[in-house]
Amino acid sequence: MLSTARKLYKDAYTGLSRKTWYLSLVMLINRSGTMVIPFMTIYCTQSLKFSITQAGFIMGLFGLGAIAGAMIGGRITDSFGFYPQQVISLLLGGIMFIITGYLHTYPSLCIGTFILSVCNESFRPANAAAIAYYSKQENRTRSYSLNRLAINLGWAIGGALGGFLASINYKLLFWVDGFTNIAAAFLLLKLLPYVKTGTSHLKDKHKIIKQPAYRDKIYVVFITLTILYTSCFFQLFTILPVFYKTQWHLNEQFIGILMALNGIIIVLIEMILIYSLEGTRPLTTFIRTGILFVGFGYALTNLLPASAWSAISCVSIITIGEILSLPFMNSFWIKRTSETNRGQYAAMYTIAWSVGQIAAPTLGSQVVQNINYTTLWWILPIICLLASLGFMLPGLSANNSKTEFAS
Repeated sequence: MLSTARKLYKDAYTGLSRKTWYLSLVMLINRSGTMVIPFMTIYCTQSLKFSITQAGFIMGLFGLGAIAGAMIGGRITDSFGFYPQQVISLLLGGIMFIITGYLHTYPSLCIGTFILSVCNESFRPANAAAIAYYSKQENRTRSYSLNRLAINLGWAIGGALGGFLASINYKLLFWVDGFTNIAAAFLLLKLLPYVKTGTSHLKDKHKIIKQPAYRDKIYVVFITLTILYTSCFFQLFTILPVFYKTQWHLNEQFIGILMALNGIIIVLIEMILIYSLEGTRPLTTFIRTGILFVGFGYALTNLLPASAWSAISCVSIITIGEILSLPFMNSFWIKRTSETNRGQYAAMYTIAWSVGQIAAPTLGSQVVQNINYTTLWWILPIICLLASLGFMLPGLSANNSKTEFAS
């Protein structure tokens, strides 16, 4: 039994390139400082004494900035390459995290959060293109999962440390988040040599694919469903922590542990689960199932009694849903791209998540403010059900047969 499990773990990590591992190490350093965003709503309401609506609007501006950042980052990636864009966005994002920690008025924090998000989130399209560049077609799904593992291991570290630092001084969160960004930029420069990618480096300009991603009708439907899903998923990091603090009266340190639990579960099981499931069914099957799990996790918040164990159960089920959906969603969009248009596809996917970052705190806080938390935890499962059914549309399921799955 133990030897079988050991072999499964070994096989799941075998065959990935050294540069893919280096890129994931850079991501681990970067995400180990992720603690501002998970605690931003609590910071705004508890430390700065903003209303839940104001805190939701600030988080919405982070999502709006992420949309702008994705568009800018995707265009730069396709034109000048993913390498310089990653370095610049990490450096600028690190500086802005530190600056934002000193913004205490509502207008200044709104502006600072937007600029921070533009700088920080322009990293994502470049990073997605880099993973595709350094991986092989046959292990690309696992390469993205390894990167997600680094993200979530960093998230676990950052969440746990963030809860401890928040109990001392919220300003420490901004300093640590900023310095890990900057450290990741220098580590990338050290480990990975500069590579020329992007259309500006192509000698044969006729190879440039000019048709934009938004004209891909199947992809547009996919993006729409992704927005519905992410609008629910991001409640995990925006409204749910406030609910646990104000309604279930859990302290910041335990909430930090809950956020860390999300990352720990992903680190422990995602890679072997992807390795075991890869190619067994159309990827939309796993996406649909994962979305339903997320909706069920929110519904349990209304069904279970207020307790630490109930919170652990809800977060765990939502995390299982994340594991089943996100790696295969990455597989969906990446197989529709080429090296010359990967940035714009990645940008649209990033924008979908950014819209979710806007909708989750903005709409979620409005429901809480004008109705109650219970209503919100029933609305989210309904939206997840609709999104899951959407992935059964013929155009989406036919586009993802088992033979195409791992591309």
